[in-house]
Order: sequence, then structure tokens, then C-alpha cells
Amino acid sequence: MFFCFFTYLKFFLKATNHHGIHSPFVYSYLTKCLYLKPKKSKDKTLDVLLKSIVYFNFTRIKIIGNNDYEKALKNYFPNLNFDDSKVDLLYYETPNFVEPITMTSHYELHNDSLIIFNNINKNSKPYSYWSNFTKWKKATVSIDCYYCGVIFIRREQEKEHFFIRI
Repeated sequence: MFFCFFTYLKFFLKATNHHGIHSPFVYSYLTKCLYLKPKKSKDKTLDVLLKSIVYFNFTRIKIIGNNDYEKALKNYFPNLNFDDSKVDLLYYETPNFVEPITMTSHYELHNDSLIIFNNINKNSKPYSYWSNFTKWKKATVSIDCYYCGVIFIRREQEKEHFFIRI
């Protein structure tokens, strides 16, 4: 409980909205995707997931640890491919302590792949894992939305980390 309060306070003090973003890619992602109305779900992480699939036109998705999200995605997007090892979007329910290279070795990620982690501030272990993952050399853009974390693999972009209110 104390950990959640401390991380939320830290997040609240660091977080910004689209007005504080100087990266054209992240600014576009926020204004044309995450901040768009209407919300697709009351669950903030599922909303980020659904809006990101539409915005980037992803077709190959891997959901790890949340069957309800996979069912919801199949209802929204019946043509998604969940069985391919090459993925556009990789979703993890709660980060567990595994090295990024080990975690992603089962899936073929490409430039412009997206990784979403739910519950990054649940307690100190997922937060530690999230922090470790943001330092991974392939993770060029990381966005902490408090409820979830978003990692982009973009070779053409400098490494940046953002705290964003959604």
C-alpha cells in the first residue's frame, strides 16, 4: 500500500500531458491516439491497448497473462492474429522479473513494435522489472502511464522516457 502511494506521488510530480512533450512521435501518439474520445474501455490499460491497435493498424498481437483481454480483442478485432511468433504488439499482464532479452527471445519484434505492461506500479517487483526494461538498448521510447507502461522499439529515435497522464 505504501509503495503504491509513494510511486503515485512520484508519478504525479513528474507526469505531464501532451503540452510537455517535445518528441513529435510521442506527441502524435498522445493526441491522435491515447487522448481521442470516446474511451473504448473503462479499464485504462485495455483502452490504451485498443486505441494503439487501431492507431498503428497492428495485426499480429501476443497477449500474455490475461485471457479476458485476449477475448475482448477478439471481439473488437476478429481478424487479429494471436498465434504468430512475429508480433507487432506484445502485452504482458504483470511484469515478472526476467531479463528483457530472455522475455522477448520467444517473439520476433521489429522496428515499430510495441510492448505494453500492465500493473507496473502494483508493488516493487513489477516496478523494478519495468525500470530494468526501460534501460534495455532496444527500448528507445518508454512511457509510464502509471497504470501501464508502454515501450516502443524505434531505431530512428533517440532513447527517451516519459511520464504521461492519461
